[in-house]
Amino acid sequence: MTGVLPLTSGEVRYRGEVISGLPSREIVKRGVGRTFQHVHLLPTMTVLENVAIGAHLRGDFRAQGGVSAAILRMNRGEEQKLLFEAKRQLERVGLADCMYMEAGSLALGQQRILEIARALCCDPALLLLDEPAAGLRYKEKQALADLLRKLKGEGMSVLLVEHDMDFVMNLTDRLVVMEFGTRIAEGVPEEVQKDPVVLEAYLGGIE
Repeated sequence: MTGVLPLTSGEVRYRGEVISGLPSREIVKRGVGRTFQHVHLLPTMTVLENVAIGAHLRGDFRAQGGVSAAILRMNRGEEQKLLFEAKRQLERVGLADCMYMEAGSLALGQQRILEIARALCCDPALLLLDEPAAGLRYKEKQALADLLRKLKGEGMSVLLVEHDMDFVMNLTDRLVVMEFGTRIAEGVPEEVQKDPVVLEAYLGGIE
């Protein structure tokens, strides 16, 4: 959906436009942000600098030399714009107190939220998350869920792939359940969690 891998068939439409086949950067510019299942950070750089890397994908920053030039102080004005946007997003997600820490020193839950802040620098209307709760402790999952509810309340659409049934049941408005690439159920959480096909596939059935 985000252009990282080519389609094997079909097409992807977003806001009435076919975006399949476009480069990832062009899809980002159309308002689609994402994070990956495995954390991708520069651990020895600060949290603020890691988030600033996301801001360079926006056209208003990229035209002036990109984040590399900005972070290396080759363009002081653009550096300040990048870091200001990164600071704003860190405040938005609740990580302002960590902005000058090394990214690698954060707990996994904080690193996941850092990656969301970096995606938000691209000003997405749709945020795609790949297993954001994987490996997180209970309180970290709570913090992540609270952030996603906040973003939803701000008008953002969030599409997530997740295996943690409790996490998605208490968070999402609508679920699509897949088994080996095939859709087996779709609906609101209250309906899906009672579906016998879903119970058999994910919980081994009921007695």
